[in-house]
Amino acid sequence: MISTVVWGTGNVGRAAIRAVEAHPTLELTAVLVHNPDKVGRDAGELGGLGRPLGVVANDDVDAVLATGPRAVVYAASGDIRPDEVLADISRAIRAGAVVVTPALYALYDQLGAPPELREPVLAAIADGGGSLFVSGVDPGWGNDVLPLLISGLGTSIDVIRCQEIFDYSTYEQEESVRYLVGMGQPMEYEPLMLAPTVPTMVWGGQIRLMARALGAELDDIRETLDRRALDATVSTRTMGSFEAGTQGAVRFEVQGIVGGEPRIVIEHITRIHPSCAPDWPTPPDGDGAHRVIIEGRPRIEVTVEATDEGENRSAGGNATAVGRLVSAIDWLVNAEPGLYDALDVPLRPAVGRLGRRQP
Repeated sequence: MISTVVWGTGNVGRAAIRAVEAHPTLELTAVLVHNPDKVGRDAGELGGLGRPLGVVANDDVDAVLATGPRAVVYAASGDIRPDEVLADISRAIRAGAVVVTPALYALYDQLGAPPELREPVLAAIADGGGSLFVSGVDPGWGNDVLPLLISGLGTSIDVIRCQEIFDYSTYEQEESVRYLVGMGQPMEYEPLMLAPTVPTMVWGGQIRLMARALGAELDDIRETLDRRALDATVSTRTMGSFEAGTQGAVRFEVQGIVGGEPRIVIEHITRIHPSCAPDWPTPPDGDGAHRVIIEGRPRIEVTVEATDEGENRSAGGNATAVGRLVSAIDWLVNAEPGLYDALDVPLRPAVGRLGRRQP
């Protein structure tokens, strides 16, 4: 069994506890938390399993890493603390652990990552013998392994388009929704996630990765942005009211330009309520989906919907991101120490998990 630590127990960490517990070759040996209110609580409770696992959460990073865990699922957010995340992850790698995480966007395409991120990780790998694989859903499998797999079904391809279409009222992270994305803010407010160059920083690596896999040479990466205001005040279950006249929907593209044309496109269509921007693309049931469209011959369209934690679509997306990462741990443990990306790490069948049910 591969001794595995889950570091962080928020939206991603809850799913990580469940995924590690379900995996036949992994053993959950520790859970690290930042919130003192979670210290001493059982991992089964924190993961929403409804039963104790006999592993209690603690906040002593040094003590946990000193036990020599073989793997760490780093589930703490990196949106507004990238330097701390890099330091934490490097620390775990130096302790000899295989680390999987969605938290460092620039390392989704590790070959194109900036030296100030890549070099500290490579130094930690050289010192400690650990490994790192960074992936998620979008960015993640929704813009790398899934579109690349589907592209192989086509005869000729004009455009690969990856879409995330989501109702953000189901996303239980209010600070990100209101301030990073700008939902409910005045239209003159400039959300950090939508500032020029930031979408390319987050999703550009996925464009480069797909181009590399397809043998295509990128001329450039471009961005487009459209925002819409709410016509009426709306109320949400988890985040309260969003006022009329404030931002209610966002649509942006990160475009990989090949031969002067946008050929590889990652598009986000995000709403706080389905009444806003009804003319934009919508998911099949109104809540949320990831869609890949291959424009060419034949035209191919695949839509993926995932639910978890009481039919919550955002929780479903988090669970798929975690599934991709946790399923990679045993492969990484058997591989040479290194810095890996989605083109290196295969997406494999769920061996040993068919019929294994959790509460």
